[in-house]
Amino acid sequence: MSRMRYILFTVIAVMASAVSVSRPADTMTGIFNDRIRSLQIRPEGARFGPPIILLDSPDRIRIDFDHLAEDREYFRYSLTHCTATWQPSGLVDSEFIDGFNEGTIDNFDYSQATTTHYVHYSLTIPNEQTKPLISGNYLLKIYPEDAPDSTVVQCRFMVSEQTAPVAADVSPRTDVDFNNSHQQVSVIVDTERAAVDDPFNDLLVVVQQNGRLDNEVAVRQPLRVAGTKAIFEHLRPLIFDAGNEYRRFEIVSTEYPGMGVDDIGYASPYYHFRLAEDQSRAGEPYLYDSTQHGGFVIREYNSSDSDTEADYGVVHFSLDYPETPGLMIFLDGDMVQRRFDPASQMFFNNTTGRYERALLLKQGAYNYQYLAVPPDARRGYTSVIEGDKYQTVNDYLVKVYHRRRGERYDRLIGVGTTVSDH
Repeated sequence: MSRMRYILFTVIAVMASAVSVSRPADTMTGIFNDRIRSLQIRPEGARFGPPIILLDSPDRIRIDFDHLAEDREYFRYSLTHCTATWQPSGLVDSEFIDGFNEGTIDNFDYSQATTTHYVHYSLTIPNEQTKPLISGNYLLKIYPEDAPDSTVVQCRFMVSEQTAPVAADVSPRTDVDFNNSHQQVSVIVDTERAAVDDPFNDLLVVVQQNGRLDNEVAVRQPLRVAGTKAIFEHLRPLIFDAGNEYRRFEIVSTEYPGMGVDDIGYASPYYHFRLAEDQSRAGEPYLYDSTQHGGFVIREYNSSDSDTEADYGVVHFSLDYPETPGLMIFLDGDMVQRRFDPASQMFFNNTTGRYERALLLKQGAYNYQYLAVPPDARRGYTSVIEGDKYQTVNDYLVKVYHRRRGERYDRLIGVGTTVSDH
């Protein structure tokens, strides 16, 4: 290992302890059955966007997934209301749900003319069976009808009151550097309509970058309060590594290689898409690219209904990076539910001298990046492989929580977004 890479590794290992938000692993969005694929959680009618709806509005959350099987499985779901830090809030069903806290997933369809047979399921919340009554964080669990204790999928979504308007901004001119490798977020929360008694102590502001959970931060106290406005600025936790634009590839056809694909082959029972070899971009100059910040879209180029007509294939990732014992490298993006686990980890192949990973994915357009995770760390770093470029276009989501005196749950009183300029 070179001296420069050794110093960088030591620095990020020391920094790894500065995680601001505790996220119990068992409440993260995830898939717990190898036959479940292509999980998407988004506002109904939108291709992208955080899974947030407005309380007592026509808005709905839509959940889609595939079950690799020949015939239908009878799936059910239930909801758990959670605190601002995604711990179960302990409320009984009648306190947060209008209806029954168990429903059936009846909207399904079979795949058509695909080499991989699957059943596509979709669910919307609220629906005739279930309607959230209060704001906050919700965890939806899906399980087979005959095995209610065997969760196969769980999804996070949020319901906001929007009683506290949020204004957010982001700048590369930060308190630690100037147009270099960081971006700093500032937030103003107007509490006039939210019945907040003490803005200095009663708010929790959570900021998320590009849908990532590992570097999400929470701030409890504003720098100052002006009238009804709580102002969160010049706070160290709100300084983020700038990262780089996400990488992209398209597997929309089995007949020709799409963007980022070197070649396509077929070895029963799957098509195989070998991506172009990735290189480290840490030392390269910034190059703008329009991406979806880690999202993906299911699409088969010649189909009118890609939900059921897009096929599955094995996608082969390859990263040209020297073996670094102790440093783990993970794929990041919605395609792996933003989780650091064996399904998203890159492994070094001594024969090829590359880090490699193969994933079974549905045809579509995907974003991804590589995160380096030091030993015992709970977050990943872009600096090692992607580089931190202050010009990077990042999408920041701001959520404001409030627990009123005497209440037993955290209200989500405001949500806002801001995007950095390139």
